[in-house]
Amino acid sequence: MNHESGIPRYSVAELNQAIGSLLERGFAPRFLLEATVSRPQLKKGHLWLTLVDEQASISAVVWSSQRERLSYQPSEGDGVIVVGKLNFWAARANLCVQVLDLRPALSAVLRQFERVCELLAPEGLLDPERKRPLPAMPQAVALMTSVPSSALADMLRTAQERWPETTVHVVPIPVQGAVVEQIRQRLREVIASAAELKLEAIVLARGGGSREDLAVFDDELLARDLAACPIPVVTGLGHEDDTTVADLVADYRAATPTAAIVALLPDRGTLQLALQQRRALLKQLLEHRLLRERGLQEHLRQRLQQLHPLALLERQRERLQHKQELLAALSPQRLLERGYALVRTGDGRLLRSTQGVRAGADIQLELQDGKIDAVVERVHAQQ
Repeated sequence: MNHESGIPRYSVAELNQAIGSLLERGFAPRFLLEATVSRPQLKKGHLWLTLVDEQASISAVVWSSQRERLSYQPSEGDGVIVVGKLNFWAARANLCVQVLDLRPALSAVLRQFERVCELLAPEGLLDPERKRPLPAMPQAVALMTSVPSSALADMLRTAQERWPETTVHVVPIPVQGAVVEQIRQRLREVIASAAELKLEAIVLARGGGSREDLAVFDDELLARDLAACPIPVVTGLGHEDDTTVADLVADYRAATPTAAIVALLPDRGTLQLALQQRRALLKQLLEHRLLRERGLQEHLRQRLQQLHPLALLERQRERLQHKQELLAALSPQRLLERGYALVRTGDGRLLRSTQGVRAGADIQLELQDGKIDAVVERVHAQQ
């Protein structure tokens, strides 16, 4: 490089080298770049693509050694977030972004979600009517999630607290990156062993993560596998606000992995309380029944006593006694005892009126202690 009149002079190589040095010193060694993929092409194992936004574009490359380690392979129009660094080739003054890592942007994930939903909806796979009820007290369930993880620990603890009688078979699966085929294979294995293990439900769970991390659960083929599963499927993927295609085809979608266990397993504390209440109610019903039966038995005992021959004779005797007393009360003798007398004619007829007797007739007066014969001197009829 020469200086004339204060203006630096370069050769082409020197200029390019100076630009490279300036970029190396002045630009971050790594950066995040949000862009849309345009014209991705594979050449000799390397992935070349153009990263664009609404105003500009820049070339990018994923070297073959790095591409093999990526969990996501972009397509035309995908929104992506790139971890990259600048590559500057001094020989051609060519600037390019070297991609160190690549993952889908939220916009691309949502487009994939909508595309798969549009494919499955006409077939009825997203209809609420096709969802099956969950077993009330499952004997065994399969828990498909990453191992180890805090989500798994929470689910196992919740299962033990709520209903330890259920056997939980943990099925490790990868949940990050391009792992959909591995998840599908494990699902097939679980379904094949469902009868032997007496499985009554499958839980597909993943804790935490961004919506982009859940993109694997938007896969069309995985969704079809879940929809065709012969036993109920419960999903607990990500956070409460996250919804994947797997959630839509599952028989029950829980807000979190732990909520999936809560939905599937009964709470023994609640059931114990319900049993105690039923026991108390049953006790009350039995006591009421016993009281009623005892009352009925007492009534029958009294009825039998009333129908006993001695009791019947006693009541008959009482009735006869009552009649005797009634007859005695109505007997003329009672009137005689009170000072009255019966007057009869000579031929013994009871004299009821003065018209039945005349002066000089013989009559008989019957008193309490005897009879008196008399002759009528006069008859005084009432005027």
